[in-house]
Amino acid sequence: MAMIEISGLLLLLLTIFLAGGVWIAISLMACGWVAMQFVAGGIPAGAVLATTIWGNSASWTLAALPLFIWMGEILYRTKLSEEMFRGLAPWLNWLPGRLMHVNVLACGIFGSVSGSSAATCATVAKIALPELKKRGYDEKLALGSLAGAGTLGILIPPSITMVVYAVAANVSIIQIFLAGFLPGLLVMVLYSGYIIVWHMLNPDKSPPPEPAMPFRQKLKESAQLIPCMLLIALVFLSLLLGWATATECAAWGVLGSFGIAWWSGTLTKEAFWQSVMGTTRITCMIMLILAGASFMSTSMAYTGIPLALAAWVDSLHLSPYALIAALTVMYIVLGTALDGISMIVLTTAIVIPMIKSAGFDLVWFGIFLVLIVEMAEVSPPVGFNLFVLQTMSGKDSNTVALAALPFFFLLVAAVAIITIFPQIVMILPEMAFPPQ
Repeated sequence: MAMIEISGLLLLLLTIFLAGGVWIAISLMACGWVAMQFVAGGIPAGAVLATTIWGNSASWTLAALPLFIWMGEILYRTKLSEEMFRGLAPWLNWLPGRLMHVNVLACGIFGSVSGSSAATCATVAKIALPELKKRGYDEKLALGSLAGAGTLGILIPPSITMVVYAVAANVSIIQIFLAGFLPGLLVMVLYSGYIIVWHMLNPDKSPPPEPAMPFRQKLKESAQLIPCMLLIALVFLSLLLGWATATECAAWGVLGSFGIAWWSGTLTKEAFWQSVMGTTRITCMIMLILAGASFMSTSMAYTGIPLALAAWVDSLHLSPYALIAALTVMYIVLGTALDGISMIVLTTAIVIPMIKSAGFDLVWFGIFLVLIVEMAEVSPPVGFNLFVLQTMSGKDSNTVALAALPFFFLLVAAVAIITIFPQIVMILPEMAFPPQ
């Protein structure tokens, strides 16, 4: 049987498992075992399963994962994000759209210390939605901006999704983090630009201007921002200047988060245990999925399917841009049925050989993939950010999805921009790690 047909059968088997409600990790392991037993032939699947899972789980690189998750959980559980929103609001009243820009900037800042899209969206939406509704802002734009800006939690480093990709694709976590910084700013600019244009075109839907706040009062309101900004700067500078590895930066981030929470008086025993349990649940879920993905990747390598697929794509003589366009469509379709981390671990082993043969840098492709995952976060029916906003606003899923649609297309524009101008992604990694 041809490798392409075998690939189709394995994909069908995986689809049946997932549609039947089997855990993603177990589905991946089962498909890997079937491939080893019936395609590779003669290779002890049990022994490979044990050594692969242990070898990929006992990784110093993966130690950064629970630490970055914990850092975000601490800030989320101790309500520090509420002070962050209030501190930003006075500085953005001069822009058309005023407090709508706080959604974007607050999500960008909180995303840089949480690493989670859903946590970023939920945290900022909890504060922003009541405030925006009370002041008469357009509810549809408020929901859309929160859905879109919430995705910044996985694009602006440190990001859990970036760590998962770096481990799955065997690339440097630090380089991936550095590569995500400028694209994150690009997406923020696109979102704010859309909000400005929308308000200029719809002045009747904008609330009346608020009275100007004295400069001294602005500084007082922003005092709570300083510790969080210092923590972000410490993590970024440590990565950029090579003072610490990603894992060490994550450890410092956890200590800094504890210090800020203690200093602000919000670190209670209940908040501490909630952060520990939240971190444990998320880490166990991701680690189990990564274990299943590592075994499936190994089994795919034994069968020769990735190389066969790469050769098949080569035989189509697609240009590099045509390949990226095809992958974009594929991932957008997958994003309607799978969450972001699952998309990455399910496809990395198959797609990476194609990307290498097309001449794309794996660090650049990681950021491309994260942007696609952002689209999945605002794509029905499984977009996590849509679920969060639907729950918090009480609106139906169609209303929230339509509100997020313009921001979905802005992410498509961001993908096009980094494809045409790849140096937006690569300039910081190449500055920190000059090509040999």
